[in-house]
Amino acid sequence: MNNGNFGGGRKAGFGSGKPAGNSRSFSGGKRYGAGAGKGKGIGDRNINGIGKGNKSGQPYKPIKKSEVTPESNERNEEDDLLIEGRNSVLEALRAGQPADRLHILEGITDPLIAAIVEEAKKQNIYIRFEKKEKMDALSRTGHAQGVILKIAAYPYYEVEDLLADAEAKGEKPFLILLDGIEDPHNLGAIIRTAHQAGAHGVIIRENRAVGLTAIVAKTSAGALNYIKVARVKNIAKTIDDLKEKGMWFACADMDGTMMYDCDLTGALGIIVGNEGDGVSRLVKEKCDFVATVPMKGQIDSLNASVAAGVLMYEAVRQRLGK
Repeated sequence: MNNGNFGGGRKAGFGSGKPAGNSRSFSGGKRYGAGAGKGKGIGDRNINGIGKGNKSGQPYKPIKKSEVTPESNERNEEDDLLIEGRNSVLEALRAGQPADRLHILEGITDPLIAAIVEEAKKQNIYIRFEKKEKMDALSRTGHAQGVILKIAAYPYYEVEDLLADAEAKGEKPFLILLDGIEDPHNLGAIIRTAHQAGAHGVIIRENRAVGLTAIVAKTSAGALNYIKVARVKNIAKTIDDLKEKGMWFACADMDGTMMYDCDLTGALGIIVGNEGDGVSRLVKEKCDFVATVPMKGQIDSLNASVAAGVLMYEAVRQRLGK
């Protein structure tokens, strides 16, 4: 990744110490070259198509506390905000209320429920069909009427909005992608560090991952007021789309190249995996290289937010030196 002109030059490959002989061409939107972790050279990508965000970016107006109730279940420390009841949920969706997910009682059939599902799908809100026991556990009012909407503490943005922020600052994109972070404290800490490290945004997965809950907002220590978070259905596809715009990707894992030997300058996305399973196989295969954080102790891994922070600040160190 050249921090200068992204115009088809060649550079040394990661982990091999040899000059690259595999510069990639991107004419016609196609990509050529080796995959992640192979020690092959990485050619330059041409940044294009950045700054075509399709969201208004209007400030989010928080709803009143009296209109919602905190979620009560095994994760009640999150103090998630819920809207319960068919009419209340439908009106919230129609008003554009930012939401993490929609819980619906299994087997329920009703025209109003159908309208709620349709509206949620329009807004790409994750929908879960729950058994009665789960719905009862989630509900704080006891009158959910088969539908509960978990709202987001902050709004979500489009990936293009993050790229537009980088362009507005005259900087090459620096994004943090999270492949299934489930702990709200980890997500909040990563968002806080990403902001301090100068990242232009964070991208999270829509399903099987924590969203922008109240505890995430609290742990971020206010960073969510200054950095945008985008939520996508498929991290692997998002990587492909961003590669077409000229970005390179490094994932954190134990079997890669020492992070000091990786070029973390230029248009870069750093990927951090799930707390237990790490980066998923498909996502890892799509990365251009794998970066390893050095560890001297007897434990074989770091906390996800700590690993993310260490790798982000290695990128900061390299960028300051350019």
